[in-house]
Amino acid sequence: MKTQNPIWISNIVICLLSLLPVNVIVAQSADIILTNGKIFTADTSLLYVEALAIKGEKILAAGTNADIEKLATSQTEKIDLKGKTVVPGFNDAHEHLGWTAAIGLKFNEHEHRVPGPDKISVLDSVSRLVKKAKPNQWIHGSVGLTILNDPDMRTALDSIAPNNPVLLESWWGHGMAVNSKVLELSGIGENDPDPIAGYYGRNPSTKKLNGLINEYAQAPIWSTWVTSEPRKLVQVLRDYAQEQISLGITSVQNINGVLDAQQVASIFGEADLPLHTRVLLWPYTNGSGSQDDFSEYLNTRPAPMTIISGVKYLVDGTPLEGNALMRTAYEGSPGWHGRLNFPEDTIRSILRKAIETDHQMVLHIVGDSTFTIVLSMMKEIASPEEWRKKRVRIEHNAINDTEAYLEQIKMYDLLMMHTPIYAHRSLLKTLLKNRIQVGIAPDHAMNPFENILIVTSQMANTGENLTVEEAVIAYTLVNAYAEFAENEKGTLTVGKLADLAVLTDDIFTIPAEKLTGTKSLLTMIKGRIVYQSNVAR
Repeated sequence: MKTQNPIWISNIVICLLSLLPVNVIVAQSADIILTNGKIFTADTSLLYVEALAIKGEKILAAGTNADIEKLATSQTEKIDLKGKTVVPGFNDAHEHLGWTAAIGLKFNEHEHRVPGPDKISVLDSVSRLVKKAKPNQWIHGSVGLTILNDPDMRTALDSIAPNNPVLLESWWGHGMAVNSKVLELSGIGENDPDPIAGYYGRNPSTKKLNGLINEYAQAPIWSTWVTSEPRKLVQVLRDYAQEQISLGITSVQNINGVLDAQQVASIFGEADLPLHTRVLLWPYTNGSGSQDDFSEYLNTRPAPMTIISGVKYLVDGTPLEGNALMRTAYEGSPGWHGRLNFPEDTIRSILRKAIETDHQMVLHIVGDSTFTIVLSMMKEIASPEEWRKKRVRIEHNAINDTEAYLEQIKMYDLLMMHTPIYAHRSLLKTLLKNRIQVGIAPDHAMNPFENILIVTSQMANTGENLTVEEAVIAYTLVNAYAEFAENEKGTLTVGKLADLAVLTDDIFTIPAEKLTGTKSLLTMIKGRIVYQSNVAR
């Protein structure tokens, strides 16, 4: 059966009910009503209403002030919006919760330059932290290619920090440099083979590890690092959730990479986060294939608001470190086109498993050659109808020549999950015009209003800028669709969960440059106020 597109086709039952008088839709009184607002529903059949009625966890009715006020009783809580703008709660569809947790001692490279800080500066920073560190306490820093391309970093770090694990990580997550203590604590031996989809830097003559770690080989190091202080990690997750809620984010999809499946269940169970949390697994690998047996954890709930579902695969790297597989050779590297992380037969196996099982497949694909290979394999393995049911996600929407693939993307109903901070040159408006689903996948750029600013006013081709309405739909309804939850949330319509944010500003009319100053005055999840700013009280 053909999958329906949530941007253009609303829930039929809700559309029909919305045509009936409010007192016919429901024969109940409201627990909460919100009136006198500019309420953006994200439902294209009726984008704006004045008022909402909420009963329990769900929206009871949406319409005019007069209609909604009829549902109030003496027990109903009444919220006068006084003209404020309301939107469905934002759904942060691509996070890495815990990845930048302040575990151990840390220094930051704030400029996010690809070369990053020089070696002298980095070693000086590490030396200063070593003097403050407790025995075996981790030291973490954010670096760039200057460090990640230095084959002598392990030796240099060992000389100044023999007793503390030192992890120097690229700020974009693809590549790290570590010392011997990290290898020891992470259980990585000198002669270990490269894991599937990852690789170690090695000394050309001795073949011993030089401390440079790439792609899937990073996973056990991340895990060892963040779980070295598990109580702190739990608190970091809780603090981050509160910050998200203050920005009107009510759902988060965590593309896990720092924990194995068992650790996910344990840590997220204890954290018990107060917003809808979906954790997608990222199976670890070793030299012979998959190491992390995750199947028993899929579709389980470690906490009431948390579900584990979906699996991510990092099919290639990125152009920043030169590992996305591209048709054109990298500038300054004649003959180098990047690489696939997995062997092609392993990619086929992953695709077949996605068809045979009920877990959603989420693919990090950045290189145009990588995309060509995967699309070709999809064609071999299953029919377009079978693929459409799977809602395959392509993370980042960072393939600049997507126009060449429009028909295939439509054929398989691929979800192009756009990351604003990285994909300025990608197509957006063109995708929508071709009825291709576009979600917003922030990738640890938390503030939704900064991401909306980028996609509505800062695309390299201004013709690809979205309207604010389109951006909010992408951030809410499409992102709900991207986790098979569009029947539960994503629009402010009858029967959906009452997940919403009352904003400080009317994001649909203010100048673009003022978007980033917007926050939530009040955030509601499942009909319960979970955040209210001092201004709103």
